[in-house]
Amino acid sequence: MIHAVALGGMLYVLWLLLSGYWTDGLLLSLGAVSTVLCVLTARRMGIVDREGVPIRQAIRAVTYWPWLAWQVILSNITVAKIILNPKLPISPTLAIVPYTQKTDLGQVIFANSITLTPGTISVDMALDGILVHALEGSGIDDLMEGEMDRRVTAFEGER
Repeated sequence: MIHAVALGGMLYVLWLLLSGYWTDGLLLSLGAVSTVLCVLTARRMGIVDREGVPIRQAIRAVTYWPWLAWQVILSNITVAKIILNPKLPISPTLAIVPYTQKTDLGQVIFANSITLTPGTISVDMALDGILVHALEGSGIDDLMEGEMDRRVTAFEGER
C-alpha cells in the first residue's frame, strides 16, 4: 500500500510540474483522478512493488544524482577537447567492467550511468560484468577503478 501511495504522490507531482496548472481547481482534481487511475491500473498489473516503486532508492538519489551529473560534466569536457582538437589521439576500447550490484535494478542503474557519461556506452550485460565501449582508454580505466560501481551499489542499498 505504501508503494502505491508513493507512486501516486510522485505521479501527481510530475503532473503538476509538467502541466503548469496550480490554481484551477477543476484541472487539479482531474489531474488527481488521472493519477489515481494510473496507480489503480499499475496495481492491477502487479507492478507496484518494491522494485517497481523504489522508495529507498529515491531517498538515496539525492546524493547519487549530483555526483553522476558532475561525472557527466567532466566527461563532456573531455569529449569536447577531443572533438575540438583532432590531433588528440583516441583509442576506442572495449572491455568488460565488473559490477557488484545484486538486483536487476542496480545493474540497470550502473549500465545506464555508464551510457549517460559521454565517451562511454554499455554494449551488453553479462554475468561477469558489462561490456563497455569507450572513446579512449582512460574512460575504461576510470570505470575499472570502481568508484561508479561503489556508488551505484550504495545507491542500490541491497548489501
